[in-house]
Amino acid sequence: MQNHEIDYRIIGEEMQYVEVELDPNETAIAEPGAFMMMDDGIQMETIFGDGSGQQGGGLLGKLFSAGKRMLVGESLFMTAYTNVGGGKRHISFAAPYPGKIIPLDLSQLGGTVICQKDAFLCAAKGVSVEIEFQKKLGTGLFGGEGFIMERLVGDGMAFVHAGGHVLQRNLAPGELVKIDTGCIVGFTRNINYDIQFVGGIKNTIFGGEGVFFATLQGPGTVWVQTLPISRLASRVLSYGSFKRREEGSVLGGLGNLLDGDGM
Repeated sequence: MQNHEIDYRIIGEEMQYVEVELDPNETAIAEPGAFMMMDDGIQMETIFGDGSGQQGGGLLGKLFSAGKRMLVGESLFMTAYTNVGGGKRHISFAAPYPGKIIPLDLSQLGGTVICQKDAFLCAAKGVSVEIEFQKKLGTGLFGGEGFIMERLVGDGMAFVHAGGHVLQRNLAPGELVKIDTGCIVGFTRNINYDIQFVGGIKNTIFGGEGVFFATLQGPGTVWVQTLPISRLASRVLSYGSFKRREEGSVLGGLGNLLDGDGM
């Protein structure tokens, strides 16, 4: 293996965190803001890029690699946590919103997983966080994730986060599923990813589910989330802008009671 080999356990239900066990001199990398807690004896270091050693030679190569990460909504810098002590040490990384943390053993998944932007949480040192350009114009324009997604490359453990419940679906060769574009968490590199027009004027105007499906065709593995963060944010904003009857209404709190909203 080229990547550091780490042990882990995922703790919690709705708001999960992953606890990583580091042997002496083992390192985990994470996005800024993912850190939760760690044992004494772990050294923290901010690094430029992902620390995988695949940025190319010299400053220009590192700048190019870090610039690619900015395109997928990630920071120019990552944080490396190294066990500099004599025994095992533990470090924990927390999910940013309600959902599930998905462990990805890249050595068992063909070495590459393509996932939505901002999905990456943490990984063993050596895993490369790259970009994946959608080669088809239609997929890039209407696929929900734009032209660019994240590509995790390596042979170690990586952890991504998704909203709500997560379904893992293994597709046989030629098997095809249609998924809401925002509900895709990730898929293995052999999956053929495209979009399809919903069709029908009534479906397009009144369906409420968008104009396009994402189509994913096997062979490979697909991860699907039930609650994309964009959908959650939209609902929160809609409730936040809704004016209740008690706010300036003649009925006041009585109007909310009649609606079944309580006081």
